[in-house]
Amino acid sequence: MQIADSGVSRQHLEVCWEKGHWWVRDLQSRNGTYLNGQPIGQMPLEGAVTLELGREGPLIGLVASSPANLSVSKPQASVEEISRRYFARSGKEPTGEHTLMIRQAFLEFRRKQSRRYWGIIGVIFVLLLGVGGVALYQHVQLKQANQIAIDIFYHMKVLELQLATVEDTLSESAKAARQIEIAMRKQQLADLRKKYEDFIERIQLTRSPLDSEAQLILRVARLFGECELNVPEDFAREVKQYIDKWKATPRLEKAIQRLNENRYSLTLSRTLTAQQLPPQFLYLALQESGFVNEIVGPKTRYGYAKGMWQFIPDTGVKYGLRLGPRQELGIYDPEDERHDFEKSTRAAARYLRDIYKTDAQASGLLVIASYNWGEGNIIRLIREMPLNPKERNFWELLRRYKIPQETYDYVLYIFSAAVIGENPKLFGFGFENPLSDSLASPL
Repeated sequence: MQIADSGVSRQHLEVCWEKGHWWVRDLQSRNGTYLNGQPIGQMPLEGAVTLELGREGPLIGLVASSPANLSVSKPQASVEEISRRYFARSGKEPTGEHTLMIRQAFLEFRRKQSRRYWGIIGVIFVLLLGVGGVALYQHVQLKQANQIAIDIFYHMKVLELQLATVEDTLSESAKAARQIEIAMRKQQLADLRKKYEDFIERIQLTRSPLDSEAQLILRVARLFGECELNVPEDFAREVKQYIDKWKATPRLEKAIQRLNENRYSLTLSRTLTAQQLPPQFLYLALQESGFVNEIVGPKTRYGYAKGMWQFIPDTGVKYGLRLGPRQELGIYDPEDERHDFEKSTRAAARYLRDIYKTDAQASGLLVIASYNWGEGNIIRLIREMPLNPKERNFWELLRRYKIPQETYDYVLYIFSAAVIGENPKLFGFGFENPLSDSLASPL
């Protein structure tokens, strides 16, 4: 494969199958090959990896698979070739048991049928072969498009993480020096997003149409940084069950009313988007506190969680919030900045972004799960997963582990609330999308 880039050598790297494994070897390239910022000479290829050709060079994604499972495109055999292979009276080429069986059946058939029926049967055979070939071709095409779209999505997430790291770690002067490079990476990200959307549109045209609720659920999954093509089959059904739970209680409508009365949504959405997070993360505050700023949670071994975002003392201090003199008491403390709406929201947005670009690997639902469980079991499970977005995301977490029901409920309540919030009327709620005005307002 040729890559037109000045940093890529004429013969840069090779991928080969040896001793039952795929191997990647750098061919003594001028600028080297890197994995997670570390140069490689040669390494076994397991699962999915993203390699960098030279420092900050082009990215190439590789997915290891057994040779027996590799999908290789072959020219479709003609009718004459199929007939010769299975129905020839003799041939010098080796003949397998399957071929011999088909030949014998055919000869027996021919002995029992008159010649005048052969033409009709031949026509039917050709028609069936054509219909089957078209169906197989369409299936393969859809499968390939699906896989390409998934690969594009996770390459997009890798690039998003790289940009986040660059922008968060470089000084302003360093950013200015690399302004052109950063702009190019942002353009690459925009191009990948457009390609992904094109593939999604193409795939949807070949699938059975989804109802409005299922379509919205998939769209919200993408808003939270999850690949809708990897969604578990029963996920939409599960989300609808949690939507029914919201319908059975006035809690959501009262919280949205409180949000609107205090005019919190504009500050929340702008603060979250300033950290390059989807504004739908505001529903995390809904689940934590119902948008009640004075709330105090039950006592835990980490102390009392306080404020709209329910910061425990250590996390609040870590993100710049001053604790009040009543921090050890389970009562509202006006001098505790965890009860300060704007300061605590800015701290929460920074905290969420830190989780997003590190442990969660740009998976919004992993961020939510991590926020609920803190440094407990969920973080431990997440850190056991490979450090790349394709193998570390919420869908993979569900496939690999049985997570605590409390955390699962927490994520699904927030996600389903976000789905309702995008189109409340669709689900029978009387309020408007709480983000509609804030998203339309100029910054």
